[in-house]
Amino acid sequence: MRDQLSFYLNGELKTIRDAPPTQTLLRYLREDENLCGTKEGCAEGDCGACTVMVSTLASDGSVKREAINSCIRFLPSLEGTSVTTVEALSETISAPHLVQQKMIAHDGSQCGFCTPGFVMSLYTAYRNGDALPVKAANDVVAGNLCRCTGYGPILTAAKEIGDVAKNADQSGDNKIEYDQLSKINHQENIVLEHGEAQAFLPATSDQLAEIYTEHPDATIIAGATDVGLWVTKMHRTLPKIIFLNRVRDLASMKRGKNELIIGAGVTYSDAMDALASAYPDLGELVRRIGALQVRNAGTIGGNIANGSPIGDMPPALIALGATLALRCGSERRTIPLEDFFLDYGKQDRKPGEFVEAVRVPLAKRAGDFKCYKISKRFDQDISALCGCFNIQVVGGVVKSARIAFGGMAGTPKRAAKVEAVLTGGAWTQESLELAMLAFADDFTPLTDMRASADYRLRTAQNLLMKYFTESSAPFEQTRLVGHGNAFL
Repeated sequence: MRDQLSFYLNGELKTIRDAPPTQTLLRYLREDENLCGTKEGCAEGDCGACTVMVSTLASDGSVKREAINSCIRFLPSLEGTSVTTVEALSETISAPHLVQQKMIAHDGSQCGFCTPGFVMSLYTAYRNGDALPVKAANDVVAGNLCRCTGYGPILTAAKEIGDVAKNADQSGDNKIEYDQLSKINHQENIVLEHGEAQAFLPATSDQLAEIYTEHPDATIIAGATDVGLWVTKMHRTLPKIIFLNRVRDLASMKRGKNELIIGAGVTYSDAMDALASAYPDLGELVRRIGALQVRNAGTIGGNIANGSPIGDMPPALIALGATLALRCGSERRTIPLEDFFLDYGKQDRKPGEFVEAVRVPLAKRAGDFKCYKISKRFDQDISALCGCFNIQVVGGVVKSARIAFGGMAGTPKRAAKVEAVLTGGAWTQESLELAMLAFADDFTPLTDMRASADYRLRTAQNLLMKYFTESSAPFEQTRLVGHGNAFL
């Protein structure tokens, strides 16, 4: 067992023993290392001014580079990684990095506050060798907000950066990074102490199970896209934390003949392609869950275990009939995902039990499944409601129906009465109009800052009609063409 953190910062090995478990990477950079190029704009993972690149050694031996929000990333979660900030891109002001050169050449900065975050998002894409046509560049910088430039100059710079990145020889930098990460790669458990606070960093799910059984009052943290705000906004104290970032066996996916098994530690970014290949609408939903920095950190299992009534993944997975694998010590059980959510803030999870994986059935008719995210902003916004539909129609008759919503109740919930009205009936507009009335029996939504109760109920009804329309009309008559071959 070790009692210290080890990670690289701009190529220099850092070893830390006495850091508060909830100290953010942003605070560490600015206050302990005097690296003030990384800015704080929102402290909640929305604006991107704090973006840095974090590199990790993947299980296949490759180096994985991701842009992340340092304002909600806790320092212990950096164990075994390499962190790169804007200060490391160029040795002198007179010799900026290519990414910085392109931003300068196209006037991609005015006040400059947000610029380091944009640069680091684009630098990460450059290091990954990504081409950046406008649509791809939009995704890369969707989590970076700017009030000055109008984004046009930045996207122009991004296109040229991507053109160079495709053919750039970065083998030297890649080898240095790989060698550094290999030196600090290990499987030992880590326990950090700071005053009365404790942080546990297991390397395997077996270690996690043992620790959580002994400390069931600990807070489990994966991406901290929600828990980070407990600290930065609510100023909560977390005396015991278990970090999942090193538990690689929870970060794996396996596709079988009839199901996709997603480990609880798999991030949105890592799951997106697999989900999109099985269900195109689900892939597009994942793309809209948050910006790239959020998707690089947030996990599928965390979104479920969090139990938020407005989490986007549970309604989709419930509509698909997903099941949940839970573990407590050496004991395991599997339950329907919909049964996991008991009431607002309450899940079917006993002390010391954690989400291990979610099993998603693979349907032969993927086109039966559609999901709709309704939010004030299209990109990077929390849903007012999210409706997911999986209805099978055979010979003009509804054979089965699974409909689930987030944002309509205290938990993600199926529209059982609507399903009952639909099942066995004719797939006609008249039947749909009758079924729409049953939404009022299934849900009593709340009014809050995102939407009124009346808006939510009316929108849920209209989404069922939209689903019906899309089942009999070409997409171009009902949706705008979206990213790649997806539709919005």
